[in-house]
This record gives sequence, C-alpha cells and structure tokens, in this order.
Amino acid sequence: MWDNPRILNMAAGGLVGIAVLMLFLSGTWLLLRSPLFPVTQLDVKSALAKTTSEEIEAATRGRIGGNFFAVAPAEVRAGLERLPWVRRASVRRVWPDRLEVELEEHVALARWGDDSLVNVYGERFKGTTEGTLPVFLGPAGSEIELARRYARFADAVAPLGTAVERVVLTPRYAWQLRLASGLQLMLGRDADAAEARLRAFVAAYPQTLGRMARKHEYIDLRYPNGFALRVPELKG
Repeated sequence: MWDNPRILNMAAGGLVGIAVLMLFLSGTWLLLRSPLFPVTQLDVKSALAKTTSEEIEAATRGRIGGNFFAVAPAEVRAGLERLPWVRRASVRRVWPDRLEVELEEHVALARWGDDSLVNVYGERFKGTTEGTLPVFLGPAGSEIELARRYARFADAVAPLGTAVERVVLTPRYAWQLRLASGLQLMLGRDADAAEARLRAFVAAYPQTLGRMARKHEYIDLRYPNGFALRVPELKG
C-alpha cells in the first residue's frame, strides 16, 4: 500500500480536503460569533398606518443577535408577521450593517364577530380598530366569500342611499343583510340568486315600499313572486 503512488496521492488528497473543510467550518464558526460587523440599523421602508415602531422593536428583539452574517432574515420576518396589523413582511441584509424591512399592512374591510377583522382580501386577522366597519358573521372559512359578496350587495343597495351594515351567512348558507337604515333583508340561499333578488327589490323599491308612509323593518325576499314585510307596531 505505502509503495503505491496512486493510493498515497488519494490519501493525501483526502487529508487535504478534510483539512480545508475543517478550516472552512472553523472560519465560519468564528465569523458568525465575531463581534465584528454588528447590525446597527433596522430600516423600515414602508409607510405604516397601524404598526408602531415600538411594536416593530419588540417583534425583532432577540432575533437580531450576533453580527451581519449571523442574522436570519426569515426569523426576523416571522416575528414581524406575528404583529396584528402586518399582513406580509420582507427582510433583507444590506452590507455592511443594515437590515431593510418592507411591511404590508392589512386594510380592514369588516369586523368578524366581536374579536377579529377581515381585510380586503377576505383574510381574518386579530387587529382592533375604533373605526366604523360593517360586521360579517358566517361559518369558519367563509371569509373570502363574505368579502366578495359584501362588495356586490353594497353596490346593489347603493341606489337606496344607504349602506350594508351587517352581512350574515347562516349555518345553512342563507344570506341575510342589515342596512344602515335599520332595514333587515332575508335573501335566501344561493348567493347569485340572492343578489338577483336584492337587485330586483332595489329597482322596484321607489314605486312600492318607498311610497309607504310607515317605515318597514324586515323584508323577506325568498318568495318567488313577491316578498313579505314587517313594520313596527304603532305605539298608542
């Protein structure tokens, strides 16, 4: 074996390769733990309406340890995306000492029950707001459909000079609306058919219920050839 040049060359090459690998790993280990090249700046490029600098600092605390080479952008991004109003974050290292952050915030479209909001993409999130928003109620997983139908229902009732205050999709997947005027509408199942009934009702409203002196509070549009209504009782 020892008098075989080929085997000796192979063994020498293997030893050199191992030595180079060990040197590389040692150098990497030292570089990642070196006090040199610290990250000194977190640069947020986005204009933010709901997320504060204090929240960003808290979300990134403990995730920007070590130096420029040791920081994991994915971990920083994960921390930022846990903030209630952050929909999406991107983080990248910028030589020699900076992290550049871009944040996309949720744009609230409606309230979901009492403890969540729904954004314009139909995604539920845990933000809070004092603003006036419509309320969505429906089975879990129906947020996107509610957001999409809300836009169409709001467009349909616009000629009445009022807004949609509440959209309900019942467990049996029947649609119900409450308008800002106080009027409640029962639209039935099948969203497309429900929208068609609503548009037909709005078109007929000026010549029918719009002429009534008394206000009506509940209208059931599920009838094929008409509708039922309820008016408040007169107080003596």
